[in-house]
Amino acid sequence: MKTKRKYSEMTVGELGITTEAFEEDLVVEKSRSLTPAEQQLWRQAKRKRGRPRMGEGFQRISVSMERGLLERVTAMARERHVPRSLLLAQAVEALLAREEG
Repeated sequence: MKTKRKYSEMTVGELGITTEAFEEDLVVEKSRSLTPAEQQLWRQAKRKRGRPRMGEGFQRISVSMERGLLERVTAMARERHVPRSLLLAQAVEALLAREEG
């Protein structure tokens, strides 16, 4: 497979051949409607970035924790391949369920 050269390394002729597709004006008559798959991709591209909404949303809090305990929590979160905030939320949910049940 031939590797693509950088534009700065091309000769004038090679650059002309490579970029001739961009010389044509955008013509509305050549456009078409998006397929359902393309519409889905377009919606995903337009969607706002950020944390996905879970439940009723989230509230950022500041929690003080002993350093050794924090290191253990961080290590467990890494072992389970989950964010630390999710691990802490699951622990609180389990404690609340045990207390309420």
